[in-house]
Amino acid sequence: MRARYGVPLGIMAAGAAGLVYAAGFEARSFRLRRVTVPVLPPGMRPLRVLQVSDIHMVGGQRKKQRWLQSLAGLRPDFVINTGDNLSDPEGVPEVMDALGPLMEFPGAYVFGSNDYYGPRLRNPARYLFEKASGRHGLNGNAPAVGVIHNPWEDLRDGFDAAGWLNLTNTRGVLKVEGVSIELTGLDDPHIKRDRYARVAGGPSGTYDFSMGVVHAPYLRVLDSFAADDYPLILAGHTHGGQLCVPFYGALVTNCDLDTDRVKGLSTHTAEGRTSYLHVSAGCGTNRYTPVRFACPPEATLLTLVGRE
Repeated sequence: MRARYGVPLGIMAAGAAGLVYAAGFEARSFRLRRVTVPVLPPGMRPLRVLQVSDIHMVGGQRKKQRWLQSLAGLRPDFVINTGDNLSDPEGVPEVMDALGPLMEFPGAYVFGSNDYYGPRLRNPARYLFEKASGRHGLNGNAPAVGVIHNPWEDLRDGFDAAGWLNLTNTRGVLKVEGVSIELTGLDDPHIKRDRYARVAGGPSGTYDFSMGVVHAPYLRVLDSFAADDYPLILAGHTHGGQLCVPFYGALVTNCDLDTDRVKGLSTHTAEGRTSYLHVSAGCGTNRYTPVRFACPPEATLLTLVGRE
């Protein structure tokens, strides 16, 4: 019996242990990523930008709430929220409570698909199928039916009341201690709500610094931002791959971005122009797949410094 069943039982035990680790520890092992990005005009003082993304708040996630509240101690110059705050139609009050201390700082936001629609139970293998077929979200797939509508209007109203800029297919300007930052944002490309034509044309040239903001880093959007000569693009959505292979990395990105750039700082080039791209791995998960492996939840403090 030992020879016949020992290996399968061992594999099952290892799998169970991995699942306990992924759900019980790593999914709640919050980290802060720190990166320095040389994108500002020479001589301009550094700017500290806190990016939070993919919170996917579910009722009762007290540790996540406390951790997000604690990020206010970083004293960033401004905050960028790159969407997917909800994974529970009842989660708006807890999102507002978690982000309350951060809303004391200047900020801006875009929404992701999970701000608009509640998640559905789905086979994780579908992400591999979508990668192989090149079809993600509503980009090439049939429209979603029977979905839960999240109260995104309440989320919008709360952020707006705090003074954060709504960057839904529009531009906005933040003033930070005498420095003006022009922000160009898009609604979520994952569900085809992006309208780049409304904001096309690149930085206006009348502000100290300009950057692009979007939830899902689809290549069509990155191409547009880079071709328009934005020095920096911030995005989320990918969860860093969420379930990664140690010493290998992510298997999927849930969009058409390559897995080499699934999280962290990289670059993107289009029409001979290159932008820095930062993709946040986010700090939450879909409520139906509350696990992470080799990909801890995170927020990022980006220090923007002068170009060499």
